[in-house]
Order: sequence, then C-alpha cells, then structure tokens
Amino acid sequence: MLLVLPIALLSAPASAAKIDDQFRAWLAQDLWPAAQASGVSKQTFDAAFAGVSPNLKLPDLVLPGQKPTTPKKQHQAEFGSPGSYFAEKTIGAVTSGGRARAGRHARTLAAVEKRYGVPGEVVLAIWGRESGFGAAKMPYDAFEVLGTKAFLATRKEMFRKEVLAALVMVERGLVARDQMKSSWAGALGQPQFLPSSFLDHAVDFDGDGRADIWNSVPDTLASIANYLVHYGWVPGRDWGFEVTVPASVSCALEGPDQGRGIAQWAAMGIVRVTGKPFPAREAKAEGFLLMPAGRSGPAFIVTPNFYVLKKYNESDLYALFIGHGADRIAHGDRTFAGSWGRVGGLYRSDIASLQRALEAEGYDVGGADGLPGFKTRRSIGAWQEKNGNAATCFPDRPIVEALR
Repeated sequence: MLLVLPIALLSAPASAAKIDDQFRAWLAQDLWPAAQASGVSKQTFDAAFAGVSPNLKLPDLVLPGQKPTTPKKQHQAEFGSPGSYFAEKTIGAVTSGGRARAGRHARTLAAVEKRYGVPGEVVLAIWGRESGFGAAKMPYDAFEVLGTKAFLATRKEMFRKEVLAALVMVERGLVARDQMKSSWAGALGQPQFLPSSFLDHAVDFDGDGRADIWNSVPDTLASIANYLVHYGWVPGRDWGFEVTVPASVSCALEGPDQGRGIAQWAAMGIVRVTGKPFPAREAKAEGFLLMPAGRSGPAFIVTPNFYVLKKYNESDLYALFIGHGADRIAHGDRTFAGSWGRVGGLYRSDIASLQRALEAEGYDVGGADGLPGFKTRRSIGAWQEKNGNAATCFPDRPIVEALR
C-alpha cells in the first residue's frame, strides 16, 4: 500500500495536466476559428484565456474518455423537497429587501413598468432572488467557467454559444475583461444574465450610453423587464393564483399544453384559497393547472406570465418563488395556504430510472434527466390512475420500486 499510494497521488495531477493540454488544443483549433468568425480579435481571445485552465470542480462535466451519466445527487436547490425551496429565511430576505427598495427606487420602477408593462414587484423579486439585490459575490472567472463547460459539460453547444457571446462582449468594449466574474453556471451581473442574454436584452436605462448590469440599478431593473417582455410578458395579467383542487379533478391535467379558460377550471370546482372569485379579466382568459408537488403540496392556476417567468430559469419552483415573492412584496408576507408534504427525498438517479421506465410504457416524461418536471409528474398520475391507484403525481420510493 505504501508503494501504491504515491502512484495514485501522482496520477491525478498527470490526468489534469493532460486535460489542460487538450483544452489548449481545443482553444486553438476549435474555439478560436469560431471566435474569429464572430469578429473577435486574437488579442481579445488571448487575453480572455490567459492563465485559464479547466475547472474540474464544476458540476455536470464529462471528462475525456468518460460517458455522460445521470448524477446521483443534484446540485440545484430546487431538486430537494419542494417546500424547502420556500424557506422563510430565503423568501423573507427577498420580500423584505424588495419592499425596502420599492420605495427607494419608486421612480425608476414606475418608469420601467410604464415602458415595459412589467410590475415593479416582479422585477424586484427577480433582482432579489438572482443576486440579493446586487450584494451576492460572483467568485468565478467567467471565461474559466464558460470555457470549461464549452469543452467538457454535458451541454457543450449551449456553453459554446455563451463563451463566444462573452468574447463578443469584451471585443465590443461592453465590459472589461477583468469585470467578467460569474456564478458557477456562467451568469453575469445583478440580473445574472448569460452572455447571450446580455447581448440580447441588456439596456441602458440611466442614459449614460452603456448597459451596465454590474453597477447601475436602473439598467439592471430595465434589463430584467426587457428580458421578460422579449419572452411574451402580457401586461395587465397576474402570474397565477393559489387554489384548492377537488379530488374529482385529476392532477394529471397539469401543464402549459393543457390550458383551458379559467372560468372552466372554476366550473370544475377549483376555487381560490382566499375564497374570492377569480378577477373578471382573468376568468375570461386561459389558465393552466400547476401542482409542483402533486397532491402533496399547494396547487395553482397560473397564466401565460408564469411560463414567461420560467424562461428566466427553467424550473417551476423558481417561477413560483418569483410570483409568490412578488405578491408578498406588493401585499405583505403571507405564506401559502396549502402545506408541503414530506416529498423530494429521492436521488436524481432514482427519478431518472423511474422516467426511463415510464418512457418504456409510452409516457412522455420530457426526457429522463432525473428532474420531476410537469411532464413527469402528470405521467406518474396517469400511470397511477391506469393501475387503479389514487393519483399523487409526484415520485416516491414505492413508485420507483413498482416501475423497476
């Protein structure tokens, strides 16, 4: 063992060195020609990657010679028990901070809403969630993150697009190279935009001639609103309403492709938890059933604006956090009427196995990625109903075992 240990210790740095050599070859032979075609100079390119090596500690990487696998655990917070995503410590900081800034930036928020039609409380909730109103530190070098992921990540093409967009940002003088600090996912500035989103949606709202999502509050708030408008925000509509869903309404009716008039949902027995009727303007419009924990949590009728919020982060829980947080900023800190059950204890690999089993039986689960999105939830409900069981529409250990 004493002889084997030094050999094992020496092999890891050698492997890392080999990956670094491969990374440098990839930069020169693959990424540089693409950057040059995008109008990036060699000087900008070399400065961006000077001293940069692949960060092998980042999640969701596939090292050379390996095959992609579903990780046992998930790095994203929304993968755990849905209720934990709405811990009062987290959402309370966003809502109290949002209310404090609603007064401080009232004139800017009013101007943003007038131009873009997005309520100030929605913009504040996103700002607070994404960067703690600009207080969160971005510890990573953006080119290290984006370069590593474009070279090694499971979604190489996505990050290739983003690293090229980051190079264009620097080439155009929109941001200095040393200002390119990011999250572990490569997101930038106070709105946490990926570089392509910066190029497409960042705006100069303070009139100084440049879009500055790092230091300018007006630019940050307007850029968030502009992003939502680009993806179809409908002025004058709510994001959604918490409701009670009777047992006679199947939880398998969930999803943005199963919409119906909100008045129709009401006629099926779905009522708001407040006891108030749906607003007249909403009752005439389309709505969608959302049950993020199936029968083990609060239920909602949401509008198309909910799915616009999802464009900011492809997570039902994220969009729900923003909508709920915005309501609390505007109307006070009320919690959900429905309670979250004890769900969410499975590994991501368990859910991926369940998804593959459902796919084999002909269900559309939205891909076997180990994440229990609405297609997986409603497929579980449909499978349960087909097999004579009460539909819960959420993965649990007995369902995983039954489908093995």
